Amino acid sequence: MNLKDLYINFFLSKDHKQIPSAPVVPENDPSVLFNTAGMQPLIPYLMGQTHPYGTRLCDYQKCIRTNDLDEVGDTTHHTFFEMLGNWSLGDYFKDESIEWSFEFLTKILNIPVEKLAVTVFAGNDNIPFDEVSYNKWISLGISEDRICKTVEDNFWIAGESGPCGGDTEIFYFRSNDEIPSKFDPEDNRWVEIWNNVFMQYYKSSTGEVTELPKKNVDTGMGVERTVAILEGVNDNYLSSVWKDVIELISEIAGLDYVGNEKSMRIIADHIRTAVFISADPAGIKPSNTDQGYILRRLIRRAIRHAKKLNIDINSDWEQKIATLILDKYKKYYKELEDNYNIVLDVLSNEKIKFNRTLEKGLREFEKVVAKMNNIDATTAFHLYDTYGFPIELTEELANERNISVDIEGFNAKFKEHQELSRTASAGKFKGGLASNGEIEIKYHTATHLLNAALKEVVGPDVHQKGSNITSERMRFDFSCDHKLTDDEKAKTEELVNEWIKAGLDVTVEEMNKEEAINSGAECMFIEKYPDIVTVYSIGTVSKELCGGPHVTNTSELGTFKIKKEEASSAGVRRIKAVLE
Repeated sequence: MNLKDLYINFFLSKDHKQIPSAPVVPENDPSVLFNTAGMQPLIPYLMGQTHPYGTRLCDYQKCIRTNDLDEVGDTTHHTFFEMLGNWSLGDYFKDESIEWSFEFLTKILNIPVEKLAVTVFAGNDNIPFDEVSYNKWISLGISEDRICKTVEDNFWIAGESGPCGGDTEIFYFRSNDEIPSKFDPEDNRWVEIWNNVFMQYYKSSTGEVTELPKKNVDTGMGVERTVAILEGVNDNYLSSVWKDVIELISEIAGLDYVGNEKSMRIIADHIRTAVFISADPAGIKPSNTDQGYILRRLIRRAIRHAKKLNIDINSDWEQKIATLILDKYKKYYKELEDNYNIVLDVLSNEKIKFNRTLEKGLREFEKVVAKMNNIDATTAFHLYDTYGFPIELTEELANERNISVDIEGFNAKFKEHQELSRTASAGKFKGGLASNGEIEIKYHTATHLLNAALKEVVGPDVHQKGSNITSERMRFDFSCDHKLTDDEKAKTEELVNEWIKAGLDVTVEEMNKEEAINSGAECMFIEKYPDIVTVYSIGTVSKELCGGPHVTNTSELGTFKIKKEEASSAGVRRIKAVLE
């Protein structure tokens, strides 16, 4: 029988009620992107709210942790994992909790007592040594040499203040070596498999500790780790939780797991996590913010590792893996059944999007590293903005070649980009237009001509950074490292007026975003545009992604005159101009 079923059945026999797993995206907790532990959805009830299922609860909870994403690829780390938990909300306490943990491990899972060891809270200035837990373990047959008293590792509190207390952690000797008579928690052959937290006290914001009138128990046991322990494997990915997924990846790649462990583990882990995020009732889709960014990053990282294994990334490889995972878990999580096709579509669509740019991005990356020993912020942002490379992917590729990346500089550029995008999405500068009157439409078209003229006069590295238009004037921000000379201003103005007098037609067409970029269309804030974009061309002098509207011919614009040129921010200049 599956470990989850054994666990739930055991605690049902102890008068617990099974509660459903909460979604991976917290419903009422904007402070975190995902539920990271079994107890997280239960915090209101641990704080005193009455739970509709009563005071004895158990479940298996879907959890996602991305703080150590870079560690995935080793034998033990996962972004998605399942946590088994049982709770007492002011009901039983240390005695029953420890007894049932011991019974489950030794009678249901048949773990020999000699392979177990525990830690208990040693006490500190505010809270005494946990003598109750210590004596309980002794009574169950755990020898004194197998009980270790610690302080830092055996105390739990959520934040700076609130319910808190000592905990007792249960360890298993995961080795074929002779079991040491004395337990040393620093010996990594001893692996923690279960943690029982006893919320006995309350710590105030001033640091005062008082005993709680209602005491709670919160326990947690990780499914992946425990299964690996029970099956005697030192690599979680060789356990029954992962074995079929790894075998399928091996079959698709036509390669053995041995020698290709890291990429296969990353693909298995990331596709599984992507399945659970995209099946969640929150309806998360790949994007560049919050949970959607994590989802996009996981899928794209899996694709890159599939490519490293020479898997044909245009084949349905990810559909095969996702289908196996969906079928494996849908019995336990109804949303996988309900959103089966949505999950497959999310994976397929993101793969198609990323595949379009991955080849070009990798070629661009190779060009970059051939010329320099490090990747500066501008280059890193260009790879992100133009080729959809998350900074983590650039960093990962660079690390493989022992090349440094200016992460701090990238983050500054990314923050600036976010601020500009946020301003745009707030409607403060929809295409730079405050309204859509006739004069504003003329000014909007003139910004395209000004952008094109600056590229000719100042240089091709000039890019629009923002615009603001009223019925009286236009304001245009652009990247430039110097104050324009009088000659540069005069030439820019002259060129715009030359194009106005030429009576150039303004044409519009729709195409997919990648096609537009490849055709040479200029674009500000590439990420804010949908997959199908509108491209405005002014004769052969200007081509830009834009929301419009525009005049139909430049002859409608009148005479263009620059009124002022000044600094806007570091590396950005501003022109104010009018049409007369």
